[in-house]
Amino acid sequence: MRDSRESRLLLVLLVASAFALITVDLRSGERSPLDNARQGAASVFGPVETAVAGAVDPVGNAITAVRESGDRHDRISALERENAELKQRLGSDARRTSRVAELNTLLRTAAAGQYGVKGAQVVAIGAAQGFSWTITIDVGERDGITPDMTVLNGDGLVGRVTTVGPATSTVLLATDPDFTVGTRMEGSNELGFATGRGDSWLTVQLLNAKAKVEKGDRLVTFGSSNDRPFVPGVPVGEVTEVPPASGDLTRTVRVEPYVGFSRLDIVGVVVQPPREDPRDTVLPDPVKPEPTPTVTVTVGPDGEPLPGQGAGGDGLEGQGGQNGPAPDTTAPGALGRDTQEVAGEADPGDQGTD
Repeated sequence: MRDSRESRLLLVLLVASAFALITVDLRSGERSPLDNARQGAASVFGPVETAVAGAVDPVGNAITAVRESGDRHDRISALERENAELKQRLGSDARRTSRVAELNTLLRTAAAGQYGVKGAQVVAIGAAQGFSWTITIDVGERDGITPDMTVLNGDGLVGRVTTVGPATSTVLLATDPDFTVGTRMEGSNELGFATGRGDSWLTVQLLNAKAKVEKGDRLVTFGSSNDRPFVPGVPVGEVTEVPPASGDLTRTVRVEPYVGFSRLDIVGVVVQPPREDPRDTVLPDPVKPEPTPTVTVTVGPDGEPLPGQGAGGDGLEGQGGQNGPAPDTTAPGALGRDTQEVAGEADPGDQGTD
């Protein structure tokens, strides 16, 4: 439409009419004369508005999702970080608890043997194939460590210090084939030499070929001159295999060490030897086997268990024949018959009598 006098006049009339209709609608309140017109417009334009909204909403939702995706990604990242921190905290707490337990065990062992120890942590482990079985610990010359010191943990003998640096030291493990330590057997005091095999076992050569040794016998270190490289009384392991005597001048047995060399973490270097040989006091208390319950069943003269000892009883009430009538021991052969029947044997005298 061109900008002319007539068009400007029409625009003014439309604006004036609109103001007039708005004024009438507001002053009329709830009963506005324009309600019918409004309802008609709603019925005509409502479906169009619904259709347009249905077509435009996915686009709007997509735009909103794009706008919120950054915030959602930030929330997910924050939750992932919190989850990782929680896992790390739980793992560190478990590791801290494990180390505290190992340290407490080490201190108890050191106290039992009166060893002055310097605590250390394993920071590296040497190769097990073609090389020496060694570990590296985080103490060295600055901590007063010197070569040929005994290394132990809460379970027993770990090895000896071979090389010392300013802040670290190398320890030769007892499982190394070049490792040898003098041993003494608990109780019998039989002496021998334990040698590593390159695996999780030790070979002990007893000096006495006729030494009486059994599975389960325990060994400790015999000790060295001036307590270098080994102090006495450190638990070594238990005998697990005793081959038959071969007539040699010595006797060899197989020993399982107390220390788990594949899971070393906290160890102690003995910087002060004991004032006197602790002998076997550092060894843990032996595990006592649980007693096997025994049941005594008393058989009467008729060959049957006394009352209260049958299949329905617990078998303990009849011990010593205290429950039920006692057998007549005055009858000839009564006591002997009872004993033999319990052993499952027949009485030759009774067979002949019958």
